[in-house]
Amino acid sequence: MPEFTTTQTVRLRVNGQDVERQVEVRRLLADFLRHDLGLTATHLGCEHGVCGACTVMLNGNSVRSCLLLAVQADGGEVMTLEGLADGEQLHPLQQAFWDHHALQCGFCTSGFLMSAYDLLAKNPQPSEEEIRHGLSGNLCRCTGYANIVKAVKAVAQEQSSTQ
Repeated sequence: MPEFTTTQTVRLRVNGQDVERQVEVRRLLADFLRHDLGLTATHLGCEHGVCGACTVMLNGNSVRSCLLLAVQADGGEVMTLEGLADGEQLHPLQQAFWDHHALQCGFCTSGFLMSAYDLLAKNPQPSEEEIRHGLSGNLCRCTGYANIVKAVKAVAQEQSSTQ
């Protein structure tokens, strides 16, 4: 009978730092980030990939970390909300969310920020419709989305004026 392993070594680059851990093969990427690495800005809401609160960047694309196993990310590069700021200097998206009151309870905010980051990386000048579409995979029960869209739009406009 073949021998099955229940753990595997995972090597990742997370927020610019190399990480190597032995994990259970069934451990979710979200749980790995939160519990093994202490990166608690990645939130678990629905645990079905619907709400978007667990969104992180993996190899340059936004992904739902509640739907991926940590072993699936092995060898990859992950950026969480903790990696968005430059030390004490907020990322322009974080500052815009603050300036435009695009957050209330904050539970969904990290997922929205990571989705917006991905959107602007791929489309630096999105229309309002493209912003709404790009953020449509994230749910917020507090803000009504208007200020979130304004914040992303403000960053896009700022980026276009500096180019």
